[in-house]
Amino acid sequence: MLKAISDRIIVRLAENHKSSLINMDETYSNVGTVVSIGDRVDMVKVGDLVVFHTFDELPLPEKNLAVIKQSSLLGVYTENN
Repeated sequence: MLKAISDRIIVRLAENHKSSLINMDETYSNVGTVVSIGDRVDMVKVGDLVVFHTFDELPLPEKNLAVIKQSSLLGVYTENN
């Protein structure tokens, strides 16, 4: 398994949270579950469901994985309303 370093976060993209972008044929997911965090990440933990800025992710060869910077995080889903 790939381990995130520094301020990077590895997420497994959520297939059920995809949204179409205007004038584009493909869909992109900006929601994922954190699978690894670097030693300088303090905003999330492994297992958190997060939303991040679209197009800030770097897709990885392994299916549905991407790397993002902590500064690209927009929010963390919680169970509380």
